Amino acid sequence: MARLHLFDLDGTLLHGTTAPVEISRQLGLDTEAVALDRAIAQGLIGPPEYAAHVRELWADLTEAHVDAAFQGAPWLSRIRDVWAEIRDAGEYCAVVSLSPSFFVERLLEWGAHAAHGSRFPAVPFTEPVDPSGVLSAAAKVIVADRLCAEFGVTRADCVAYGDSSSDKELFAVVPVSVAVNADDHLAGLASHSYTGRDLWDAYELAVDAR
Repeated sequence: MARLHLFDLDGTLLHGTTAPVEISRQLGLDTEAVALDRAIAQGLIGPPEYAAHVRELWADLTEAHVDAAFQGAPWLSRIRDVWAEIRDAGEYCAVVSLSPSFFVERLLEWGAHAAHGSRFPAVPFTEPVDPSGVLSAAAKVIVADRLCAEFGVTRADCVAYGDSSSDKELFAVVPVSVAVNADDHLAGLASHSYTGRDLWDAYELAVDAR
């Protein structure tokens, strides 16, 4: 049976940072974005409030800013190699992230079968964020189930890669999970743990677990 590999983005594929911080950096507002990341990590605000706040920060955001953020972000190495290997094995890979869909979906060009993020209006913004389109930890499980149905697999065929509390619920429902540069929220929850800058090494832990 083929497996579905589910990758978080912030702190997982991106090393030590998040997409909103990298986007905000292009506007000279990364300090404000880091403060928002801290607030959501501490449970002081929820995903809808977080999305509304970063939407306000990005009033002057353009596609050029998003391009620069994506190209300049500190990605783990060999992401595309891992996804090519997964495809060659007849398996599936997807990215599921709370970050904006307009950033997450760029990873389809790197070989992901699917990429799901919180729905934001088109850049440059002329509309507010619809709270119903903002993902949460629980929504990651819902998206994963939808992808399982799409690819003809079950939760038992899934591998999850993540780093923080937003991955806890997904880690709890899949048999194999890899904590990648993870914080204390995932301590004891993952079946494997990886620290480093190379996604291939994290992927090999999941391969070995098969």
